Order: sequence, then C-alpha cells, then structure tokens
Amino acid sequence: MVDLADDLDVTVIRKPTMPVIEDSDAAVTRALNTPVGVPPLRALAETATSAAIAICDITRPVPNGLFLRPMIEQLIEGGISADAITVIVATGLHRPNLGAELEELIGDSWVLRKVKVVNHYARDDDAHVLVGKTKARGSVIRLDRRFVDADLRIVTGLVEPHFMA
Repeated sequence: MVDLADDLDVTVIRKPTMPVIEDSDAAVTRALNTPVGVPPLRALAETATSAAIAICDITRPVPNGLFLRPMIEQLIEGGISADAITVIVATGLHRPNLGAELEELIGDSWVLRKVKVVNHYARDDDAHVLVGKTKARGSVIRLDRRFVDADLRIVTGLVEPHFMA
C-alpha cells in the first residue's frame, strides 16, 4: 500500500482481463492451422527439408509442453524427417538446461525421444555464423549455426519486461 497526496492525479493501468481458454490443445491446433499473415505450418514444412525451433530456456515460463509436439507433428506431416528437426534451447549467456530440468522445460517426453533437443552455447564462436553488425553501434551479430542452416526457422517464446529492467 502506498499513501499519496489527495491532490495527485493518479491513473492505474492494468491489463484487461483475459478469457480462459477451455481447450488449449484445440486452440494450439487452430493457431497452427490458421496463423495470421502466413501459410499454415504444415504448408511451410512442405517447402523445407530441415527445421529448427528456438525455445526460451528455463528462466522464462513458456508452456513448451503445450505446443512443441503439435508443431513437430505438423512439420513431420509436411514432409520434414524427425531427424532433420532440432529444438534449440536459447540460453543466451545462461547455463545449459540438462537432465530433469530439460525434461521440465520441454514438457513432453515424446519431443525428447522424437527430435534433437540441444542447448545453445553463446561462448562457442565456432558454433555461430556471423550475420552482420548493428547500424547504431556496430555490434557483431552471430547466430547459432544450427538455426541459420535450417530451411525452416521457428522462434517461440514469451514477450515480457525483463525482471531487472
């Protein structure tokens, strides 16, 4: 509780109440089949021979277990071999997610058995491809080679303010 002077003009900003989705599996399938502004995932897979899916590491609360398997199933249905699909844990400079922590992060043992799941190692320069520099500061931009080399590149994640920002 914060006490404020009575003469202040205070505006409280809150996010709107969001509806609860009753059938999240159906919602994921619908989103994959009817995305906004692009062809369905399965159609995109029909034009590719490999795919990389970047997911957040364990520090971000993303429900990977809800959508990874349906995504991978659509990639396979579209003609990409399971052994040509890689899930890359985008660790940034964080430590790798391994063992039980990786199982928790992925959220579906089928995914771990079906496709390659790997951690990104930011300090391994040989595992990266130089893609350019930023205009403002000239900062070097390197991306994980496994991601760059894939025909179809998918990024998942969570958009939120950083807790330290």
